[in-house]
Amino acid sequence: MGAGPDRTDRRSRTAALRAGILAFFVDQLDIYLPVLVLASIGGYFVPADVSASTSAVLTALVFAATLVTRPLGAMVFGHRADIRGRVRTTQIATAGFGVVTLLIAALPGAGTAGYFSIGALIALRAVNGVFLGGAYTAAVPLAMEWSAPRRRGVVAGLVLAAAPTAYATLALVTLLLQQLIPSDGSDSAYARWGWRIPFVVVGLLAFALVVHYGRRVREPETRRSSARERSPLAQLLTGPHRRALLQVLVLMSGVWLANNMVSAVLPGLLGSRLGLTGPQVSLTMAVEAIALALSLPLWGALSQRWGRRPFYLGYGVVMAVLGSGLYLLLMTARPGPAGALVLVAVLGVLTLGTLGPIAAYLTERFPSQLRATGFGVGYSLALVIPAFYAFYLSGLGRVLPDGFAPPVLVALAGILVLVGAALGPETRDVDLAANDRLP
Repeated sequence: MGAGPDRTDRRSRTAALRAGILAFFVDQLDIYLPVLVLASIGGYFVPADVSASTSAVLTALVFAATLVTRPLGAMVFGHRADIRGRVRTTQIATAGFGVVTLLIAALPGAGTAGYFSIGALIALRAVNGVFLGGAYTAAVPLAMEWSAPRRRGVVAGLVLAAAPTAYATLALVTLLLQQLIPSDGSDSAYARWGWRIPFVVVGLLAFALVVHYGRRVREPETRRSSARERSPLAQLLTGPHRRALLQVLVLMSGVWLANNMVSAVLPGLLGSRLGLTGPQVSLTMAVEAIALALSLPLWGALSQRWGRRPFYLGYGVVMAVLGSGLYLLLMTARPGPAGALVLVAVLGVLTLGTLGPIAAYLTERFPSQLRATGFGVGYSLALVIPAFYAFYLSGLGRVLPDGFAPPVLVALAGILVLVGAALGPETRDVDLAANDRLP
């Protein structure tokens, strides 16, 4: 006897959810590779005659390059996903960032290639951003479209929990490699070849994910954009959905600004301002990421109970008041390793919990014929302005006491989330299959 329709749907939901989590996990591993794996050996790619300030900017550009090009990937692959389908689009984008990641693993250092080394690293990370932006643009809406309506909040939290899980995994892997391989100085074994191991592993995982999608995941029964309609991107930018996009961009700018302050800026401050060693920083950030990963499904469930809009209104206040306050306490009190570990974990839960319901919220915000494009552009385009956080911190640092700039930006992030939520409607009960459109 064959499986009935209900059983087939359950299998499809499970396969789509599992694939969505895996896709986002591998995607986030790739995004955070330079932040954690290369953090202690930035000098390997930067020529020795470069000033400290220029070196800091170049290092920041390695991370920012990926963020800046992700909107392009969201536009290109979102268009394809809305017209041709989510599964095949996810496979193409994932294979793309797998190839580029393996190319990065083969790059020579500045001692051998001079300025080509850092230039090639930034360029490849920029190309990688296009494929990374395309991967989650198709994979996450696919997982949400297969989710039962009453469970969308929890499912969204499970999918996004892959991000801090990836961060924690990389932090622990980096810590382990630095313990097993000599890692002191730009001529150490870790600087020469140890850092390449995580890049190769992530590149191979991307190809394993391509195979998984081809074998296990099928398309949902939602309407695609037809050839007779304007392109999904044109509908998004010039049609009645433009207001929804602008509202999402405000909210998501707050989400990413807070994320950069915690995930990208805080590790460096733990070392330079609090005096933590490299292994202590890795352990602290790993614990923070684990605490956040555990909290995201709970935040998603809370948004399912309260509604997405009330959740973001309340959480924006929490970010602006408690999140910025804890960050300031961390910078001014300068606790020891144990105290820093606890404060950073709580800080992450109170500033990055916006990610819990975000997959559900953005999927619900746009109709099916342009859903991947709307999700991808809203999620990725908002990354651009926060990506230049190094310049904002530098400007604020000239007028604020030392250590005050990051907490101020966290407060600003909370205000953006609050305003973005206030400008938008409630989305919790949208029927994704019925192609509902909200104001």
